[in-house]
Amino acid sequence: MRSYNPDLTPPWKKSAPVPEVPADVDLVVEEVATGFCGAVIRCEAGTVTLEDRFGKHRVFPLEPRGFLLEGRVVTLVRPSAGGPARPTRTASGSIAVPGTRARVARAGRIYVEGRHDAELVERVWGDDLRIEGVVVEYLEGVDDLPAIVAEFAPAPDARLGVLVDHLVEGSKESRIASRVSSPDVLVVGHPYIDIWEAVKPSSVGIPAWPSVPREQDWKTGVCRALGWPENTGAAWQHILSKVHSYKDLEPSLLGRVEELIDFVTAP
Repeated sequence: MRSYNPDLTPPWKKSAPVPEVPADVDLVVEEVATGFCGAVIRCEAGTVTLEDRFGKHRVFPLEPRGFLLEGRVVTLVRPSAGGPARPTRTASGSIAVPGTRARVARAGRIYVEGRHDAELVERVWGDDLRIEGVVVEYLEGVDDLPAIVAEFAPAPDARLGVLVDHLVEGSKESRIASRVSSPDVLVVGHPYIDIWEAVKPSSVGIPAWPSVPREQDWKTGVCRALGWPENTGAAWQHILSKVHSYKDLEPSLLGRVEELIDFVTAP
């Protein structure tokens, strides 16, 4: 007697097997049905919890062929107790690549207005910028921007990105930005009075950033309202010490900085 395979599905209708990948903490994947992309923060019986770059959590079932990993369909499975060490991530949330050397600096640059702003960008995006070969320059004031752009001479292979403080429509800053903007120059601004506000209050251990009267120096007013010594340099170092990753920053700043990085590194 002949023996028959009980599976009568034609070969051309069978799905190709996909790899099974342990859902290790910090693994970044995309859920196929919804497009939600995030890092694994928890894997329990039958489910995995992802956290996106804005700190939003979603729980998904561990279904076959349910996720994309670097563009490839995979099946996530619970990690074994003695599985490999979890991958590390840079402060910006990117997967770290141990041993990777800094790339030779690109012709393009990013200018950041304000010393504190530049320090914050370095703290969160420094590793990524070195791998991409993007140099960040300190911009003392937006009034200097036209001269800097003229000297830099931006071009398609040497783009210039600029992050400006509190860029508001109709302001002097917005008028200067419109004068220098071009296909090779992108000027963006964050909505905060000062970069201190871009750090989440919960990360600093305060309920909210205080409201400071317009006639007062904002940083000094914040120190007074919070009962801190009126030493803004020391206050900033305290705030900066509380920033460990992108999770400690407000989404609106994250979007602006990553927009500049994408602009400068685009082919």
